Amino acid sequence: MSIKTLQHIQTRLAGRPAELAAARKNGAKVVGWFNYNVPEEIIHALGLIPLRLGTGGDDRLVELGARYISTGNCVFVRQATGLFAEGVDPYVKNSDLVVFDVTCKQVFRAAEVIKHYFHVETLILGVPYNWTEAAGQIYFRKEVAAFAGKLEAFAGVKLDTVRLAASVKLFEEIRAALRDIYQYQSLDDAPIQWSQVLDVIQAGNYLDKVEYLGLLKKLLDELAKAPRPARNPYPEDAPRLLLTGSIIPPGDRKLIGIIEELGGRVVADDLWSGFAVARFVKIAAPTLDAIADAYLIPHASLPNLDFESDQRLKNLKTLVTEFGARGIIYHSLRYCDAFTFKVPETKRVFVESGTPLLEIHTEYAASDFEAIRTRLEAFIELVKAKDAVLV
Repeated sequence: MSIKTLQHIQTRLAGRPAELAAARKNGAKVVGWFNYNVPEEIIHALGLIPLRLGTGGDDRLVELGARYISTGNCVFVRQATGLFAEGVDPYVKNSDLVVFDVTCKQVFRAAEVIKHYFHVETLILGVPYNWTEAAGQIYFRKEVAAFAGKLEAFAGVKLDTVRLAASVKLFEEIRAALRDIYQYQSLDDAPIQWSQVLDVIQAGNYLDKVEYLGLLKKLLDELAKAPRPARNPYPEDAPRLLLTGSIIPPGDRKLIGIIEELGGRVVADDLWSGFAVARFVKIAAPTLDAIADAYLIPHASLPNLDFESDQRLKNLKTLVTEFGARGIIYHSLRYCDAFTFKVPETKRVFVESGTPLLEIHTEYAASDFEAIRTRLEAFIELVKAKDAVLV
């Protein structure tokens, strides 16, 4: 089945850089941002255009970035630096201000390097590492309030409560639509694949938010009217898999492509470049404090040594159960220490519950392609065999 809205989204993405350039000529200001915990609602409410920056999968840009930042940093951070060094990426070029949160210290280092070498106007949003404590939550509320104040100065306007409420509502409607779309890809007779939904989610990094919501509604309408049962693009014995771990940004499709080539089927993820924001961010009220509380969501970059109460692990368990995942692929980028260090505890939890888990440790070069393929092939066959025993 050909889904027309998916094609429309790609067409709109192709035209977006020219639209941004034109908007800036007419006085609009664009705020690019990196990482996890940046509340776009505040940017949007101030009449600024938010863009989530960062791409992956290009080893040439990784090498270029490594001329400015240590090779001990992960490839995503090095490629991010390479984007600014090259100065060609249309979203980087059209960003008047770039925001970095410090959930990841490597991203914070990238912010320093990018500001120093490429003279980019930057803004830093602090994130507490004692985030489970009241003091950490108070700290983040103050950081978000300060962030809003700095953005007000940049925009030249005060944050209006009515506009903030409207932006909070808009973004929640976007997340709700994405949650509904996500359910379709998990059906046995799914009319849309997980990888297609990931592309839809990441299109939201760039498109105008009001237009984006309209496109999501059209996509939902099209999916609801899809013939049932739809032609399933997966083999009948395709194991249902959950993908977790390090960021998989636009352009990085090596792992996803290998999984699908081998007949595996991703039905859920908790990636912060994927479903996590739509799944976990829920703003209780249109206030800065409520926004701060909603964006302080547990993930591997925020430490928690109390494994029994770790909400990240609880969230993963819930996703496995809800989406019927039979195996877990834990993706970690080389030198992404925060996510790599969480592998043993995650594996312990799920192996004890009988859910197989495979760690894939990778980077953007093609040199590990066959090794990843071999390991994934064995893992997919293992999950298939385990499922066959249960039938």
